[in-house]
Amino acid sequence: RVIRFSIFGSGFFLCVIDHSLTYIYTAFSKPVNLPGLHEFTAMGLLDNRMIDYYDSEHQVKVPKEDWMEQHLEPEYWEKGTQSRKSKQQWFKVNIDILMKRMRQNNTDTHILQWMHGCEGETQPDGTMKFVRGMDMYNYDGSDFLSFDDNRQVWVAPIHAAEETKRKWDEVQVLKEYTKGYLEKECMEWMAKFRDFGKEQLLKACVYIFFFISSVLLHDLVAIGFILCIICKDIFVLIHLNIYI
Repeated sequence: RVIRFSIFGSGFFLCVIDHSLTYIYTAFSKPVNLPGLHEFTAMGLLDNRMIDYYDSEHQVKVPKEDWMEQHLEPEYWEKGTQSRKSKQQWFKVNIDILMKRMRQNNTDTHILQWMHGCEGETQPDGTMKFVRGMDMYNYDGSDFLSFDDNRQVWVAPIHAAEETKRKWDEVQVLKEYTKGYLEKECMEWMAKFRDFGKEQLLKACVYIFFFISSVLLHDLVAIGFILCIICKDIFVLIHLNIYI
């Protein structure tokens, strides 16, 4: 069992889990022009191990583990690519909406992130029990909107998110789909992926990825990164600041 510290925006939590499947999407309002940073990226993480990746430069969803490529048909990756392209456009449109709502201009760089997924515990009979789901949005390094799975409502921690909360709360099918995905579909995919890579997942390896934690939007743009280094039962967080 892994003890995991996670930071997303200003939210901090400590939890003890067996397994997790998480997807993280990050979009910049304009090209950053830094090595390794793209205007849009998406990645899938199984037990904090990257299993798939997409960015706006290459625009192809690709496997990051051999066993993902071996067990999933080309059609899976083709559909995944189309889905990522659609989300890339969705993010572009919604960053523009948020910038207008907050009376921001394109002089500064703005960032919208979405993280969603599920966590579960292995039961004595080998089945996976749902522990919790997460579906949250982060804008310019601050928590923007999250889904309360138990109450089936969207939670807006800041005033700028209240308009989105009202609209999304009125769409019952969206709330039902989100709850169903987190509690069932996500858990099913997690079990399937773990079965694909069960031998490799038991090995001790180091994986590195990041969350954007803060942004200062003035003449200089400072992007704070939470660099996560994982080695089986060890999770280390390193905070970095990059000035653009």
